[in-house]
Amino acid sequence: MTDSDTNRAIRVGHIDLSFHDASAREVEEILKSHGHDVERSAAPHEEMFQRMRRGEIDVLVSAWLPASHGEYLRPFEQEVRKVTVLYEPYCIWGVPEYVPAAVSDVADLLKPDVSARMEKLIQGINPGAGISRFSKAIIEQYGLAAAGYHFETGTEQDCFGRFERAVAESCWVVIPLWHPQALHHRHNIRALEEPKGLLGGTDKATLIVRHDDEARIGAPALAELSRLTIGNTRMSALDDALRRAAGLDSRPPASS
Repeated sequence: MTDSDTNRAIRVGHIDLSFHDASAREVEEILKSHGHDVERSAAPHEEMFQRMRRGEIDVLVSAWLPASHGEYLRPFEQEVRKVTVLYEPYCIWGVPEYVPAAVSDVADLLKPDVSARMEKLIQGINPGAGISRFSKAIIEQYGLAAAGYHFETGTEQDCFGRFERAVAESCWVVIPLWHPQALHHRHNIRALEEPKGLLGGTDKATLIVRHDDEARIGAPALAELSRLTIGNTRMSALDDALRRAAGLDSRPPASS
């Protein structure tokens, strides 16, 4: 390792979604407390894993393993250290709490009285996300397209903003989402049962570091990182705080 390698900033990469940004900030604070400069970057799911594979980042916050991101990590899994599990994410199809409890299962969306009320667009985020892959499979395997339902990828704001507007108007809507996420800090969202098991189960949001960067990061910093846990509830709150501070949401005005 050259002197220039020893002295350069630690390159922290996170998937380009706000809650990954929020968790990356927790990791970066520990690195800074150990005297490291930090260079941060964001990219969509597959691209961020490719950057780590190419050695363009040193730390990735975070890999959802095994279901959501396992296929992106698998080709170079032996090149990284799994340092800690930050939280335990899982994907859902959810509805606002005012949708009657009789709508409890994905298959209930096909009931004529439910289909007549429910918005047909299932608005997702970017195509590389696990929830996007899972949602496409749900549309197909439950035969939802025959009832007019369709899934579309988009931006965070396409997905979250549409849900906020639907809630403001008390519309029946399904959101393809996950825990943790800022919307859970703001609303009670009821997960629909999905008995076919297409949503991937519970993952472990794993902080990963390239083996060839461990010495430069140093044993004390790695030891402290290995003790870092955030948890789903705090992670949703951190995401909410970051989105509000950054003005990422155009939330509907509160009723007077």
